[in-house]
Amino acid sequence: MATNSQSAKNTPYLFAHSLGQQLDMSAQEFPSVNADGLAVVDLTPEQKYLFDMHGWLLIPGVLDEEEAREMRDFGLQLQHDPDSIPERERSPLGGPLQKLTDHPVVVGFMNEFVAFPPLSRQNCYGFRMESSSLFYRKAGDGQFGPHNGSGFFRFPGDTHFYHSVPGKSHAGLTRVVWELNPVCEGDGTLLVTGSHKAAYPAPDSIHDPFSPIWTEYTCPAGSVLFFTESLTHSARPWTNREHERVAIFSCYNTVDSKWHDWDPDPELVASMPPLRQTLFRPVRAANNLSDGSHYGV
Repeated sequence: MATNSQSAKNTPYLFAHSLGQQLDMSAQEFPSVNADGLAVVDLTPEQKYLFDMHGWLLIPGVLDEEEAREMRDFGLQLQHDPDSIPERERSPLGGPLQKLTDHPVVVGFMNEFVAFPPLSRQNCYGFRMESSSLFYRKAGDGQFGPHNGSGFFRFPGDTHFYHSVPGKSHAGLTRVVWELNPVCEGDGTLLVTGSHKAAYPAPDSIHDPFSPIWTEYTCPAGSVLFFTESLTHSARPWTNREHERVAIFSCYNTVDSKWHDWDPDPELVASMPPLRQTLFRPVRAANNLSDGSHYGV
């Protein structure tokens, strides 16, 4: 068993607000259930290590077959027949997709890598939702275009950063991709593993989508992919002719930063449970701890 002095040595030294004092992480409070009352799923030590090392983490089969089908069907309806959906629900936050915004696995990840601890409570998320989009691709859709990387060295305000001290890492703008159809070899987002920490310019091979510098993934429907936007990544043409790509691409950020020119429908936000509403609170740090009851319209 570790002694108190050993435990202190193993605790990351995170600065509190003033005077260089250490933030007491044991006194910080993170939501243990999401807005639907489901228990938050914490990352395992291995998952934390893999995300920190790689800059991305794939968790296969988070949604069961029925959940994935329901959400895929809504995504296809949104793509092909949006007028059949009530106006305020006509977005990737609408219908059953709303449950993905603070899915227990998403909250567990964000509590570890994105949340600002002093602005987190059981009734208030310590992070915010930055944007959400439906990615629909049929065979031939999509273009290769590498971007981002080198998150250790981003200027303040960029939000595409990745910061670390021994025992703790923090990502700014972080992408969550829900794959609602299977992703087979040759499809899906391309990733350059470890490039979020890169100290050197990317080599010319980065411009070749078939270069071994790129990492690809395969997964069943209902899987979720996390990656820091400070990781070099790229879309590529969808090749599967048996099924389309139906994916929800969302971004999450720290509570005092905003990158995208995007805001959710205020009436939809106002209809959400109070805890979920805190995902969309104003972008600031001072006095930004709330139960969500005054957000929305």
